[in-house]
Amino acid sequence: MPAAGHRAVSCMRTPKELGTNVTALDAAAATRARGTALLPPALSSLADSVTESQLCRVHVLAWRDLDDPEAGGSELHAHEVVRRWAAAGLDVTMRTAAAAGHRAHALRNGYSVVRKAGRYSVFPRTALSGAVGRTGPRDGLVEIWNGMPFFSPLWAHCPRIVFLHHVHGEMWRMVLPPRLAKLGEMLEFRAAPPVYRRTRIVTLSQSSKDEIVDLLHLPPHNITVSPPGIDLRYSPGGTRSLAPLILAVGRLVPVKRFDRLIESAVPLKARHPGLELVIIGEGYERETLESLIRRRHAADWISLPGRVDDDELLNLYRRAWVVASSSAREGWGMTLTEAAACGTPAVASRIAGHLDAVDDGASGLLVDTAVGMTRALDTVLSDQALRARLSEGALVNAARFTWDATATLTFEILAAEAARRHARRR
Repeated sequence: MPAAGHRAVSCMRTPKELGTNVTALDAAAATRARGTALLPPALSSLADSVTESQLCRVHVLAWRDLDDPEAGGSELHAHEVVRRWAAAGLDVTMRTAAAAGHRAHALRNGYSVVRKAGRYSVFPRTALSGAVGRTGPRDGLVEIWNGMPFFSPLWAHCPRIVFLHHVHGEMWRMVLPPRLAKLGEMLEFRAAPPVYRRTRIVTLSQSSKDEIVDLLHLPPHNITVSPPGIDLRYSPGGTRSLAPLILAVGRLVPVKRFDRLIESAVPLKARHPGLELVIIGEGYERETLESLIRRRHAADWISLPGRVDDDELLNLYRRAWVVASSSAREGWGMTLTEAAACGTPAVASRIAGHLDAVDDGASGLLVDTAVGMTRALDTVLSDQALRARLSEGALVNAARFTWDATATLTFEILAAEAARRHARRR
């Protein structure tokens, strides 16, 4: 293992390797590679932790990466964390499934991406390759347990942590045929938990931790809560829409339950004639949702624009009167806190994750039923004073979350695991 005093420089990509598409964090990584200390304060602290740790090369195992057409909050979370790790001095490689239209090997924001195997074969192939050493040297590993586990405790004999955002539960039955759904539930609830009992788990919210303990029976002392951050570009500005505007953001998949949101919004049109509902995102439920919108004769005020660029999303967050989510499962609800950073309150389902992302009654309202969603949306749209109060509360709530803090805490957990193993070996 490299000497600690040289680790931060020897593990870094050179400025040339970082490529020509240089972002602020690319520049930070290049700065670190030159051996200087001209990093932002938060990254300087993280870089010091990297230097003092027993870690140099870290592998990250993920089902999908940020460029995947179906990428969502889990992929964004991983990207924001590991790009900061790379900028602070780690050599990070993310191993994931192949993505249509993207190369097998890529370099993004200072970390490597290796895309091999299919949607489901990526799990056994990654485990086998890692077990026999085909993936190259590593002295730390992060597994992202996104429904299907990689079972890293069985084959990765190095410091490890697991990102587990939430229990999938009924999601298996939402997306898979009955027999495959039962297999998924068996893996999540019976096969995997005994394997991961001694593994350090990182989850996004206290409510998700409570579910992991209650449903998977993993020991609470091994689980750390590290909330996701909010990109600094999400901030107040612009002007609100003149007409009532409800915004929802997420993949068009069953777990997001956009059909329930549409059904909840339809009765509001009579009370708010200028109402618009915009659902941002793409996914295989598009045709089903479009059919529902036509059946409800709502095509003139409910729209599905698909994916939008960062500037348009920011504009919509700022224009919306309220951001809404009917999701059945979330580790957090990053779109809700992104909107909150723009001063836009939320109305969301009362589920684990949302319980932490939304300060109920202060930054938004949590509801238990579809009828409750309709009533809460109507209340927020009708009461300007309430909207103003919730908007102020949303800004206060969002100010607590930064990606720098998330990246630092998650790395400290991995570094502590490395130190514990090193002490045990001695």
